[in-house]
Amino acid sequence: MASPFHLLLFFSFLSCLGNTFPVLGFHSNSVFFPVRKDAATLQYVARISHGTPSGPTNLVIDLGGPFLWMDCDSGHVSSSNRLISSCSVNCSKAKFHDHGSKSAGGCLCNTDCNVFSYNGITGLTAMGELVEDIIAVDSVGRSEVGQIKTVDHFLFSCAPTFLLQGLANGSKGTLGLGKASLSLPSQFSSSIGHPQKFFLCLSSSDGVVLTGSGHPLFGTKITRSLVYAPLITKQHDYFINIQSIKINGKRLAVDKSMLLGDEEGKLGTKLSTIVPYTTVKSSIYAIFSKAYAKAADSMNMTRVAAVAPFELCFSSKGIENTILGPLVPEIDLILQSEMVKWRIQGRNSMVKVSNQVMCLGFLDGGLEQSSSIVIGGLQLEDNLLEFDVGSSMLGFSSSLLLKETTCSTIIQDTKRKQCI
Repeated sequence: MASPFHLLLFFSFLSCLGNTFPVLGFHSNSVFFPVRKDAATLQYVARISHGTPSGPTNLVIDLGGPFLWMDCDSGHVSSSNRLISSCSVNCSKAKFHDHGSKSAGGCLCNTDCNVFSYNGITGLTAMGELVEDIIAVDSVGRSEVGQIKTVDHFLFSCAPTFLLQGLANGSKGTLGLGKASLSLPSQFSSSIGHPQKFFLCLSSSDGVVLTGSGHPLFGTKITRSLVYAPLITKQHDYFINIQSIKINGKRLAVDKSMLLGDEEGKLGTKLSTIVPYTTVKSSIYAIFSKAYAKAADSMNMTRVAAVAPFELCFSSKGIENTILGPLVPEIDLILQSEMVKWRIQGRNSMVKVSNQVMCLGFLDGGLEQSSSIVIGGLQLEDNLLEFDVGSSMLGFSSSLLLKETTCSTIIQDTKRKQCI
């Protein structure tokens, strides 16, 4: 028979573990969070509601972020916020993905879990406390839109206020969507029973992050038309392999190994919501920019002086505007075969810098850029992306304008349905 002393040790151990078992929430086809683009920083800001009482918080989307972190001191104060033990399984999961696990402390009973939070805009890291709280979500089902549901025991980090440096005005942290056990999609997969996938639909105004099935919000016509390519994850970032690049149908003389990276740690093409424009490693950009300038000249586009940070700028005079934006050279990113290509047209390639001048939204990333290409926010806009992490596949629509809709239109229609 166990002695009182041994029983005390046993229950103390359980107390130290705390929160090691998943708590299932409600069932829903999908949940979504509205997103807006901040005009000053060009960052994409999602709004979540959390805590008791429930209050809104703006968070910058970090596609490769391992978890959600926020400044808990200067924003909404929640009475349901609970600290996580340093000896819990959830603490171990968080430390596995943070940016300083070796110095964040080990398991000490009756101590709190400290993790390092990372600001992808500035590159700063800071130690914060892992906590859990209630989060409210907009639920989408086959016959209902905008039903408010709550998810208990959602885990995130409370980071110091100074880590907000560089984020969009009014933002209180970042929303991590990366491949990590405590990222928002992963936690919803566990708590709500969603498949390991999420959708991202960004625009120059309104957009959306959605977990679960995309059919209720985007419609089967769009979701079934997506083209798929292998999705590669490295640490918690997402990559695709580009086999070649074409401009107006002409293949660039770029060695395939330069695009795919190599075995020495060089990476291929990364997808990012942190950078506003696509950046290309210098060795590839030199070939790319020369070919684009030649294609533009063949279309009688007039090149003008560069406008920082852009290198290739053109006069807008005489350029025809179409449903896909200005009529300029098309850029095709060829993926696993010639049949699978990500086409980038004027709306997603050109930046209007004045009424007279537009510039190519592809930048020289320098010689030290670790990825061959980093596809940035402008090129992701109005392109429905399905990150099927469970199957390691990326679905993409290319421009939704070809389907006579936009990410903004979709979210505005959803808001109208919520009011009915």
